[in-house]
Parts: sequence; C-alpha cells; structure tokens
Amino acid sequence: MELFSPAFFLALVNIIFIDLILAGDNAIVIGMAARRLPKSVQKKAILYGTGGAVVLRILATLIVVWLLQIPWLLAVGGLMLIFIAYKVLADEGDHDSIEAKDSLWPAVRTIVIADAAMGLDNVIAVAGASGQHMILVVIGLLISVPIVIWGSTLFIKLLTLFPWIAYVGAGVLAYTASHMITEEPHFLHFFEDNPLLRYLFIALVVAGVLLAGYLKKQKQRGEKKKAKSHPATR
Repeated sequence: MELFSPAFFLALVNIIFIDLILAGDNAIVIGMAARRLPKSVQKKAILYGTGGAVVLRILATLIVVWLLQIPWLLAVGGLMLIFIAYKVLADEGDHDSIEAKDSLWPAVRTIVIADAAMGLDNVIAVAGASGQHMILVVIGLLISVPIVIWGSTLFIKLLTLFPWIAYVGAGVLAYTASHMITEEPHFLHFFEDNPLLRYLFIALVVAGVLLAGYLKKQKQRGEKKKAKSHPATR
C-alpha cells in the first residue's frame, strides 16, 4: 500500500470508522472513572487519561501489526476480530466493575488501566484494517484522540437513536476480519487463484456475523420481556 494512495485513504477511513464503532467502551470507561470528580477536575482527568490510553494503544497496535507478519497470526487475528464484530451486536456492555475515583491521578490511572484491558478489540481491528502499514496505524489512532474525547458520547447517543449503525459497524469489522484471513500467506495463493471464492467467503462471514448478532439481540429482548412479565417473587 503506497503512502497517500486511494487505498491508503480508504484504509484510513476504515480505521476511523472502527474507532467510532468501538468508542462506546472508551466513553463508558472515562465517564465512570471520572464521574465523582469535581467538574473543574473532570476535564483534566479525561484529557490525561485518554492521552495515556491512546499512547499505550498506539504502542500495542504497532506490536500487533508486527506480530501479524508471523505465519498464521493473521488468520488467528481475523478469527478473533470476527468474534469482536459479533460482540458489537450481542454484548450488553456491563461495566459495573469500573470503580469511580474521587481524585485526579487515581481516576487517570483507572482510565488508562481499564482502557488497556478493554482495548484489545480496537487494537486487533485497527492492526487488521491498516494492512500492516505502521504510518497508517499512527495517523489513524492520532485522529481517534478527539473522537474518543469528544465524539464517543455523541456516538453512543446516535447508536441509541439509530440502532442500525451498530450493524454497519459490525459489518465493517466482519469485512476487515475476513479480509485478514484471505490475506494470510498460507491462504493467499488459493484466494488469488479463486477470486470468486474470496468474495463469497467475505460475504458469508459478514452475513453470518450480522445474522448471529441479530438472533442474539432478539433472544436478549425476548428474555427481558419475559423477565418483566414474570418478575421474580420472594
């Protein structure tokens, strides 16, 4: 992939979109860790905590980009990302274990540690979408800083108003995952010789993730309705 080529900018847009889709967890981590701080200190905690988390994420993603050059790890990363794409639709997002802090630096530490623990999905997704291009990783993640700080809460509201956006995001992640698998050196020759099978494989992965996520959502809604109509009695 040449620097600043159409493919480069397409991959960059893909990375930014992935950051948006996976930014919800970041917003929840930041909000829960800083919610007990005075208003005057909250902005500093958010800025410092997010900055530290992004630096760690850039380093982790660069390491993953390098690791993906090892045989079979591209396929393994793709399989992990398929599961992450499914989780975007199926995960209820329980973050009750994140502890709120009442002073600046403990809150910053909580944000950085929690983001590092929860950020594996973003790291794998960005590494896969970058096509193992180090400069693209850094540019994409630097652009994600204002997205995480200012845009993630807004994006959560958009997801609430327009739930179908989650399906678009999961589809993008599933496409990235299936593309990673087809780029695995052990499979590359087969898919290059059979481009139709490559497109069919990508389409099946995307459709499978969306269908599985949709069915899981429907099951969760059914269980919630059942629980409301039959409340537990002591």
